[in-house]
Amino acid sequence: MRPDDARISARRAGVFPRAAAARVLPFVVFMLMLAVQPLFDGRVDTRWIVAARGVLVAAALALLWRSYVELWDGARVRAGDVLLAIAAGVAVFAAWIAFDSGWGVMGTVGPGFDPRRPDGSLDPLLTALRIFGLVLVVPVMEELFWRSYVMRRIDAVEFLGRNPRDATALAFGLSCALFASEHAHWFAGLAAGAAYGALYMRSRNLWIPILSHATTNGILAAWILATRNWHLW
Repeated sequence: MRPDDARISARRAGVFPRAAAARVLPFVVFMLMLAVQPLFDGRVDTRWIVAARGVLVAAALALLWRSYVELWDGARVRAGDVLLAIAAGVAVFAAWIAFDSGWGVMGTVGPGFDPRRPDGSLDPLLTALRIFGLVLVVPVMEELFWRSYVMRRIDAVEFLGRNPRDATALAFGLSCALFASEHAHWFAGLAAGAAYGALYMRSRNLWIPILSHATTNGILAAWILATRNWHLW
């Protein structure tokens, strides 16, 4: 094996699997906690398991933060991209509300997360932890996984070197469809995946879809608290 080939093989065997693991692990932690939650129904107040999900994923992201080169070595942030990200985030929120029933929902939607005490008042810690998880943690975790990793990995094993603007139609469409399948509100999820993916391709900066995703989740959280539509949480 030539020296250049050896270096390439070592890079593929070492750096890129570690880079992939860093983007997959927080998502796996999130999904595992989601999967085990039903096992505790009737035994403990599972709302605390839901609240802890965001904290544990945040811890995983913090431990792996130095691996996320796209978050500190991305393209320049442009004012136009920021405004577009916010506008897209608002539009995705509107889609989530507009397609909250009928064919836009896959399966049966559960009761959701109700942070109220027995007297009807909001539990401030439960509410704060839920908002923290959905607005500050989930957008970072999901954009690292779905956009930075999955969308680029479909096109290239060495995904870190893949320019988001060069994403193929297959990579864009498949990553959007997989992202939609993760959500009961599949149509709104599909719209969200398309919006966030397009923002990443346009800006080449992962902070832009993260901002858009956080905008959607932040407005949705405020709307849920105002209307008590806990099933959306």
